[in-house]
Amino acid sequence: MTATGKLASGLRAVASTLTNAFLKTTHNSFALLGLAVACLVITLSARPDLRLQGEAHLRGWLEARQSAPGDAEDTLEFDEPSERALAADPQGLPQEQARVAYWLSKKYRVAPEPLSLLVGEAYEIGSKTKLDPTLILAVMAIESRFNPFAQSAVGAQGLMQVMTRVHTDKYENVGGHLAAFDPVTNLRVGVQVLQECIRRAGSLEGGLRYYVGAANLETDGGYAAKVLAEHFRLRQVASGRGVRAAPPAPTLATKAADAAAPAAAPAAPVAAATEKVALLSEL
Repeated sequence: MTATGKLASGLRAVASTLTNAFLKTTHNSFALLGLAVACLVITLSARPDLRLQGEAHLRGWLEARQSAPGDAEDTLEFDEPSERALAADPQGLPQEQARVAYWLSKKYRVAPEPLSLLVGEAYEIGSKTKLDPTLILAVMAIESRFNPFAQSAVGAQGLMQVMTRVHTDKYENVGGHLAAFDPVTNLRVGVQVLQECIRRAGSLEGGLRYYVGAANLETDGGYAAKVLAEHFRLRQVASGRGVRAAPPAPTLATKAADAAAPAAAPAAPVAAATEKVALLSEL
């Protein structure tokens, strides 16, 4: 036999040996797999609890596979509500408060639900501070027309148009200066400032002049008169008397100190606004 024939014969022998070994290994593996499956079936038949537990794990795995990370980005779901509700059902208010909420809603063209929350908060704070809640609401109406994001040219912010940079200490424990745009927080801080102004002036009208920053000016531009007139109307509404809810002017109310400046002297509003900041910083 030639060398080539011997090499070919040797290769055929090696291939045959490897094939036989592979077939035997595969045969044994399938035999072991079959034995394992049989043992598993017998075990699950004898232990239903293990079968149920396995089914639960399999179901969980399949559900996890269905909610892949890429799919989660396409769908935004909210499982929990916001920490604070920004509205309330007016029908859940006492009759007096509901009348006020509906009247303000009609006059200032604001939805009654968020107004109901503010009305209820004003009545609650008013009972604690001994301030008439309709006065608090009147200040809010004249200052911002119930726009919680209002900001004046001199930096007064929120529903009660509080000078945030002057009263930073009042916001420290309630979330910092950004809380000025939270309606309820701004209302509470504004009532604190209003209380201090009335206490310092010794009268309601004088306190309103302090609040608007016109305590040392000849006139407050009619600010106190506007607030007191709205206060009177709200008291009438609260008592059940009919008061026409005429919509106010379309522009937001600004600080009376600015309005009091003569048109011929453009520098006067800046001076008045600066004086307002100085006055409030002394409170």
